[in-house]
Amino acid sequence: MKKHITTLFIILFWVPIITLAQSQVERVEPLFWWADMPVQDLQIMLYGDDLGSYRATTNHEGIRIDRQIAVDSPNYLFLYLTIDKDVQPGNIAFQLSNEDDSFELEYELRDRKQSQGRNGFSSSDVIYLMMPDRFANGDPTNDEIEGMLEGSDRLDPNARHGGDIAGVMEHLDYIDDLGMTAIWFTPVFENDMKPEYGAYHGYAATDLYKIDRRFGSNDEFIALVDACHNRGMKVIMDMIHNHIGDQHWWMDDVPTNDWFNSLEKYGTTNYRGVTVSHDYASEYDKNKLVKGWFVNEMPDLNQDNPLVADYLIQNTLWWIEYSNIDGIRMDTYVYPEKEYMARWSKEVLEAYPDFNIVGEAWVNTVAHESYWQYNHSASFDGYNSHLPSVTDFPMEYAIRDAFSQDEGWLSGLAQIYYTLAQDHLYTDPQKNVIFLDNHDLNRFYDQIGREKDFFKMAYAYLMTTRGIPQVYYGTELMFGEKEGVGKDGAKRPDMPGGWEGDERSVFTQKGRTKVENEVHSYVTKISNWRKDKDVIHNGKLLQFLPQDGVYVFFRYNEDERVLVILNKNEKSAEISREKHIEMLRGFSEGYDVMRDKSVDVSKDFKVPGKTTTIIELK
Repeated sequence: MKKHITTLFIILFWVPIITLAQSQVERVEPLFWWADMPVQDLQIMLYGDDLGSYRATTNHEGIRIDRQIAVDSPNYLFLYLTIDKDVQPGNIAFQLSNEDDSFELEYELRDRKQSQGRNGFSSSDVIYLMMPDRFANGDPTNDEIEGMLEGSDRLDPNARHGGDIAGVMEHLDYIDDLGMTAIWFTPVFENDMKPEYGAYHGYAATDLYKIDRRFGSNDEFIALVDACHNRGMKVIMDMIHNHIGDQHWWMDDVPTNDWFNSLEKYGTTNYRGVTVSHDYASEYDKNKLVKGWFVNEMPDLNQDNPLVADYLIQNTLWWIEYSNIDGIRMDTYVYPEKEYMARWSKEVLEAYPDFNIVGEAWVNTVAHESYWQYNHSASFDGYNSHLPSVTDFPMEYAIRDAFSQDEGWLSGLAQIYYTLAQDHLYTDPQKNVIFLDNHDLNRFYDQIGREKDFFKMAYAYLMTTRGIPQVYYGTELMFGEKEGVGKDGAKRPDMPGGWEGDERSVFTQKGRTKVENEVHSYVTKISNWRKDKDVIHNGKLLQFLPQDGVYVFFRYNEDERVLVILNKNEKSAEISREKHIEMLRGFSEGYDVMRDKSVDVSKDFKVPGKTTTIIELK
């Protein structure tokens, strides 16, 4: 028989192999693994001409091949291994054979290194959400990559603009100085989609093991994570397990007939997350949500296929170990099979107990949002998502309504009160990720009718209420939406000064307008004040019913007490000591954080109009 030798070894991540094209193996995923991992099971997907007809053996001590699975496509072979804890780093030699041929494949087990990351994120953090393509272009040489389907065109709001990892690296000082303690990047995986689709957003992955080369390399991403950690900042990676892009390499040779849900049968999704979190929903509606495609260009992954589920979980563990990220934001969390998502959350957190995950649960009510948080006591079907954090859309709607509606029994500031009054439905509302807007929503400044004072009031509320605040890039400059552009592009403008030749740079005081500097200073002051305030991070919350356009709440613990007053009125408002005596008793003086002045709270006192006043009680 002929015998071919294929040796896999790693020097740089994406230049690792003695030409796989000369052998039967074109792809190996994951390309390498580690010894002494927190999980002992490993799925290796091998792809190449007729690989399904081969079977693998190994004599490597401590390595067992438990299963070998050939699938509908003859070109895949899935190996399931058990790796003993005491197996040392090095290469594993596999012998693959069929009736006519055999060859050797070497697979690398790396040495696990000590990590500064994987620390999770919590209510002590402020998360800065950015879309790398729209933040800054630090390396124009990667704007056009030969062989990739789309270059850059800043004149088109729905095309790539050239922002990249190098651009983020150049402006870490800016983000750090703002008081941000974590960065959430929209997906950075390869999205090699056709230009007419506009995949600059990153949510149509075409290779789940590769950073998009127009952003940089895998090594550059690791360097960025390390640079953030060296500043004490955390990194949150955006993942998508609901779908991929239709230019993913799988689409040329789909592994199994049920790798994806059927577009012909289910069409596109109904986008109604509520259908899988109550007991009156029809199977038709539930299947439409879960099995329908997000859009026609995004094939919907079938997590009921165990090979798909194992592949996705393994990919997650690989990125955590490889890049030392601190957390994951899972896109469209309620759209995949929910039992799979629960398994994914559980296995990831068992492997990395200090890690954290927030799931995008875009639903309208607290009852349906709380369903997706771990250990939900009121779950109608006993479902446990094992998911620590949820995206608190009901709170976003409440803040929007608080500053866009007139005051009434149920409107205006009352929306915040009644939303918080339902917090008992959450397992831990302090773990909720709260926000004014994000990359999918209209800019908050526009949501509230471009009222600058209300904008600042809302930001102060975000920084003082319960939960984990997330700030969308440009919020510190009170970004609104540009006129005359597509709805998505309007929400995702470039940061002026991030590109060579820009007329001004908002990364500098000189380059910002007077109003931008005012808002930037406001955001910077309150965000940095929040950094060491445990009473805000972990304290209890007590609120008083809004009255006459004034809403009062307290954050408190055994050692500290903070009074927060939102006054929507044009004129100043008088705050009654007697009304709030249960929280003011024993305190006669306070410090107004934003105005840097003492406040006498031993008697009734006034707060200015259209302002959120934050008073540290002494």
